[in-house]
Amino acid sequence: MTPSKDFLTAGCAIFTVEPSNHFNEVMRQLGRDSSDHYTYRIESNDSRSLYFLQMLTGPDNTNDYTYVGLLNLNQGSIHMTKASQLPINSTPVQIAQRVLQRIFAGQSEEIEKTGWKVHHAGRCGRCGRTLTTPDSCETGIGPECRKILERS
Repeated sequence: MTPSKDFLTAGCAIFTVEPSNHFNEVMRQLGRDSSDHYTYRIESNDSRSLYFLQMLTGPDNTNDYTYVGLLNLNQGSIHMTKASQLPINSTPVQIAQRVLQRIFAGQSEEIEKTGWKVHHAGRCGRCGRTLTTPDSCETGIGPECRKILERS
């Protein structure tokens, strides 16, 4: 189930977007970078007047987030600032923009109809770490813990 606007604006929401197979294939044919998934975090300031969109860009799913821009709560659009570290025309920023605008417009079903999935981050049932890969979100077990459990 796609996360709601309420979830995304709760103050520290983490969600993962899993592009459709068709999208990934088209990107490969065009010779453009494609990923199996993109993970984002939306945090608010103390007064909840500003919401900051960040993208997971490294292996540490707790600390390796890169600032993207400010989230417009009326439309779900991303406002780039001088501190933005990813270009507005990059694939991950465009994906976030489209997904967030659909969710904020109450059109989550349109995301799913086209084969895309949006997962809210959960916690690993073994170690409690944040889950960000689509498979981990579905199963409730992170990749490292899965390896440990398979050995036992």
